[in-house]
Amino acid sequence: MEDRTPASQSIRDAIRKVLITSAEMPSRIEGAVPHGLTTHRDPRGTLTELLRSDWPDVYGETMPFAQVYTSTTGPGVARDIDQWHVHQHQTDRFYCVRGRIVVAIADPRPDSPTEGNLMLVELASEPDGPAPMLVTIPPGTLHGFVVTSEEPATLLNFPNRIYDASDEGRTPFAEANVTFPDGTAFDYDAVRRWYERD
Repeated sequence: MEDRTPASQSIRDAIRKVLITSAEMPSRIEGAVPHGLTTHRDPRGTLTELLRSDWPDVYGETMPFAQVYTSTTGPGVARDIDQWHVHQHQTDRFYCVRGRIVVAIADPRPDSPTEGNLMLVELASEPDGPAPMLVTIPPGTLHGFVVTSEEPATLLNFPNRIYDASDEGRTPFAEANVTFPDGTAFDYDAVRRWYERD
């Protein structure tokens, strides 16, 4: 039975305001770019271009290709549950190869026009799901993701820099003070509940 308490409805409304499910939706974070991808289908299968040098919104002098890696995460698992990832120099480009994830991006940058904003981006590889997207995560933004599919999800990342442990930071949720538009503190449980509602 669906929970219809005011707080529950408030969180649902708050998530609806910050959730990006299509590249046509406006970004809520300066430099965080949801880039729509086209999947070509024929009787043999599919082909999806993931990164091209003529896509200036996700590739260029400040966003070159440096490496690529995958990570697989179990159903319902968040990377990390109570901490944000943050890089001072690295730009990430996330794509979901298998399953479905919701990427959370928060902007604490004092010089950013979107300082204080939160954005959730749904990335899925489901054939009948939303159109595929690549999302660019700029340096200085807090980010992480949670798997919302019933099976493990595989994330592909094309960062603009070779891995550098000194650029790999963590900020505890309690210190970051990231909130949904209704003022409720951000946590992945709210996102999980949103996807369990169906």
